[in-house]
Amino acid sequence: MITTSKEASVASIPWRELARRHGALLVLLLVVAVAGMTLDGFLALGNLNRVLVSASFLAIIALGMTFVIVTGGIDLSVGTVFALGGVSAAWASQYGSLALLVVPLVVCGLIGLLNGVLIARAGLAPFIVTLATMLGAWGLMLSISDEGNTTYLVPEGLALAPLVHGRLFGVLGYSFLLVVALFFVGGLVLRRTTAGQHVYAVGGDERTAALMGVPVARTKVAVYTFSGLCAGAAGALNALWLGSGVTIFGIGIELQAISAVVIGGTLLTGGYGFVAGTLGGVLLLGVIQNIINAVGTLTSAFQEVVSGLFLIVVVLIQSRLRGGPTGPVR
Repeated sequence: MITTSKEASVASIPWRELARRHGALLVLLLVVAVAGMTLDGFLALGNLNRVLVSASFLAIIALGMTFVIVTGGIDLSVGTVFALGGVSAAWASQYGSLALLVVPLVVCGLIGLLNGVLIARAGLAPFIVTLATMLGAWGLMLSISDEGNTTYLVPEGLALAPLVHGRLFGVLGYSFLLVVALFFVGGLVLRRTTAGQHVYAVGGDERTAALMGVPVARTKVAVYTFSGLCAGAAGALNALWLGSGVTIFGIGIELQAISAVVIGGTLLTGGYGFVAGTLGGVLLLGVIQNIINAVGTLTSAFQEVVSGLFLIVVVLIQSRLRGGPTGPVR
């Protein structure tokens, strides 16, 4: 029997590697199958479209977070940057669709740039820097919204409105198609370009990467700027979807993004990860939330309990798969 090169390459991948790459997708398919057999209307096109559209905003944030975590960093500011993006987009919408998109991208991109410069050039810890900018973004958002007392409404009929409200052939939301396109491009950049290899190198061993000529500081600045841009774009799309800039949206979404990235197989220690796994993690969290809402007897807070348990289980499995310790050193 003749074996093709593609088949040989797949066969050469250890089962542990396959589990780490596609574990989130396999669990997602299993959960969807069980829910489809036990819950009436779960597999209806309308319900599945709601899951995909509602997960789109988190997915865009998680895409930027994936690049950050692959470098071995963390971005705690994306939640408030997301909220700031929504409020600034709603405020700018009075000047048209272009302003609605450009203003949050500029503002949030600059916050991401500030994160990157302080971390890469000043040598500060990502946790401290992004925690500080999280508070700064929250203060800026409150100043725009008059301490939260003013809610800016997005005018109807904007050119970008169909992007979040429209559906392809009346079935699949355009916002999720945008997410698929962004993840496709993000995957190509991370896996097929020199810049992507620099991201992996920085996360693998920063000192070794520097000795090999990798622009470590520039790479860090780029990924944090990208994370800010993703949060700003998600905020702008969320404002379009809601029709207003709501200040409470974004609270805790940074933890959901980190959870989705880790559930998707990206290591918190850096140097390893895939954007496709992140998308699977986002959809898995979205499906869990939808199931909890469909059951009806469980409170919304139970979703956080399930997400936390998922995260713990995934981290333990990751540790086992890479042959690392799972218990304390004695």
